Amino acid sequence: MDHYDSQQTNDYMQPEEDWDRDLLLDPAWEKQQRKTFTAWCNSHLRKAGTQIENIEEDFRDGLKLMLLLEVISGERLAKPERGKMRVHKISNVNKALDFIASKGVKLVSIGAEEIVDGNVKMTLGMIWTIILRFAIQDISVEETSAKEGLLLWCQRKTAPYKNVNIQNFHISWKDGLGFCALIHRHRPELIDYGKLRKDDPLTNLNTAFDVAEKYLDIPKMLDAEDIVGTARPDEKAIMTYVSSFYHAFSGAQKAETAANRICKVLAVNQENEQLMEDYEKLASDLLEWIRRTIPWLENRVPENTMHAMQQKLEDFRDYRRLHKPPKVQEKCQLEINFNTLQTKLRLSNRPAFMPSEGRMVSDINNAWGCLEQVEKGYEEWLLNEIRRLERLDHLAEKFRQKASIHEAWTDGKEAMLRQKDYETATLSEIKALLKKHEAFESDLAAHQDRVEQIAAIAQELNELDYYDSPSVNARCQKICDQWDNLGALTQKRREALERTEKLLETIDQLYLEYAKRAAPFNNWMEGAMEDLQDTFIVHTIEEIQEIGRISIEMHGTLEDQLSHLRQYEKSIVNYKPKIDQLEGDHQLIQEALIFDNKHTNYTMEHIRVGWEQLLTTIARTINEVENQILTRDAKGISQEQMNEFRASFNHFDRDHSGTLGPEEFKACLISLGYDIGNDPQKKTGMMDTDDFRACLISMGYNMGEAEFARIMSIVDPNRLGVVTFQAFIDFMSRETADTDTADQVMASFKILAGDKNYITMDELRRELPPDQAEYCIARMAPYTGPDSVPGALDYMSFSTALYGESDL
Repeated sequence: MDHYDSQQTNDYMQPEEDWDRDLLLDPAWEKQQRKTFTAWCNSHLRKAGTQIENIEEDFRDGLKLMLLLEVISGERLAKPERGKMRVHKISNVNKALDFIASKGVKLVSIGAEEIVDGNVKMTLGMIWTIILRFAIQDISVEETSAKEGLLLWCQRKTAPYKNVNIQNFHISWKDGLGFCALIHRHRPELIDYGKLRKDDPLTNLNTAFDVAEKYLDIPKMLDAEDIVGTARPDEKAIMTYVSSFYHAFSGAQKAETAANRICKVLAVNQENEQLMEDYEKLASDLLEWIRRTIPWLENRVPENTMHAMQQKLEDFRDYRRLHKPPKVQEKCQLEINFNTLQTKLRLSNRPAFMPSEGRMVSDINNAWGCLEQVEKGYEEWLLNEIRRLERLDHLAEKFRQKASIHEAWTDGKEAMLRQKDYETATLSEIKALLKKHEAFESDLAAHQDRVEQIAAIAQELNELDYYDSPSVNARCQKICDQWDNLGALTQKRREALERTEKLLETIDQLYLEYAKRAAPFNNWMEGAMEDLQDTFIVHTIEEIQEIGRISIEMHGTLEDQLSHLRQYEKSIVNYKPKIDQLEGDHQLIQEALIFDNKHTNYTMEHIRVGWEQLLTTIARTINEVENQILTRDAKGISQEQMNEFRASFNHFDRDHSGTLGPEEFKACLISLGYDIGNDPQKKTGMMDTDDFRACLISMGYNMGEAEFARIMSIVDPNRLGVVTFQAFIDFMSRETADTDTADQVMASFKILAGDKNYITMDELRRELPPDQAEYCIARMAPYTGPDSVPGALDYMSFSTALYGESDL
């Protein structure tokens, strides 16, 4: 009896002692046992091409008895004796009894002589011992076995059926509904259970026995009349009959179990594939957005007008306020989804997910870095361009103002200088005209500076690439040409007046003196008005200084840490209105064209980037703790183990980077008592640092380079030279994982395939839910073995692919 409680078997053998005391069985029970045991034996002997007619006569020579044991056990017994003498028969029966005893069964009062002599009671007892050992003993349901296991199985299967209450193996089966319920539970198409009546046991029993014989290959072991006509049917006969139903349906139960396992595995695979598709979609969308955005930020071609540049600034503010924040969240969520997916794949014993080329998390980070790099100088360029355009607009306005004033002053001056009024004037009038002309010359000289200013402004507008420079230049040229003409006319008139003065010396000196004194005052007045009409720009205002600090201390269980982190995240999100208020204040300051703040070195860019980094960091930290909880629960790691792992990891993470270098990781493993092994080529294997050498020597370890390299290939498959805490706890717990393996999945498919090396589409559709059956059919390669049939599929390579070839 392999790994079986012999006492339990002895409990079932206890009734055999009754045979010794009572000398003979109840006639009704003996009849039932004889029929049932004979049918049971023949159900196995027919596999060897033979049968028995009389149970006490046909086993007397021991030959068919030995053959029966070989068929039901699948083992070879000792070679039988072929002689027909009594001694030969006893020898054969003893070989059979010895084989039964070798299976851990204690035979009570059963000897070879009684079997050879045709003792009915002893022969039936021996057959019952065989049935109990080979048909009932191995039945196991929820840690109960043999009789209790078979009874529990019957109760479970018939529980949903009305008028069925299985409590034993005798009177509970008299009405036949128990047998019918077992058949209907597994093959509902064979019996219309709703038409059965509890008060018609003969019909019920005959229906069950006939259906079982015709469709389930269970021979008819009892007559319905014998069961109904007996107050208490024989327990052994009923138990033997019921065990045949159990074994007939056990194959379906195994198939159901195998199908459930496959469904579970396929469901995990389908979920993981959906997560992979979601990652690829999100990564593609994010990269496409970055690809479209970078050229926009790289475009530093200025607009011609202040309005157009201010619109660019407004578009950039919308980008920072509205368009970029969701992408920051998408990027963070992408990293979280990637880490969660990898954790699920590790926990389900699947190969790690490798995104499509160019869609790795590192690719996203690199593209994001490029985005932020070009973004960094874009706002500064916009503001500088706005300042430049503002300066240009100011200069252009100043040019127009000064030009207009000058043009207004020069209006009519040429006509005045061309007058011949002096020809008819008196001396006093000539004197007056000459003084007036001198005043005009003084005024003209005073306007020289304005003309030079107008030319200088025009020159500066040209140097600053003012978009309307041609019109400015044309107007400036016109003013300069007019100025030269005024100078020439002024000189010509002076000469004429001086010639006339000599003739008219007595012109009224008072008017001339008045003109001479009035001219400077008028010039000063015009200059003062001009200065008052000029505009100036001031670029200073006080800004608000803001300093924020958040400190997260990681103490307690992972659930406590997760709760604290989420509280921090909530408080950070609640602070968002203040950031929005600062953005609004910052916009108002920029719109007021104030760019310097003597009260703080912090800019809105500092605050904005710090805020985004804080959101991303807290989200990543929450995800890391969630993945640690996933790993801890899946791997069966206790909180004390997790605390020990974290303490060891933090102790050797001396630079607080959140990762361990190879030598730090080696020291950490040793501190946890992990035996790295010896390397005959390098017997010390120690770190170069004094700290690690002291740690290693104090613990008496020799660090093998080959073994350590193997471990590093597990925790750092990408050869980055660092070990994360997630990879560290994965390694420390991977040996305790209780996960499905490729071998288990392959064995489950083998059961569904009826022990064949391939499985058909019909078998998959019959055993699996429709979506998962089609999932397998779409992915399984055709089977090409020598025993292939049309539609055969290769479930072995498919099982291997689910876990990666390295697992087989």
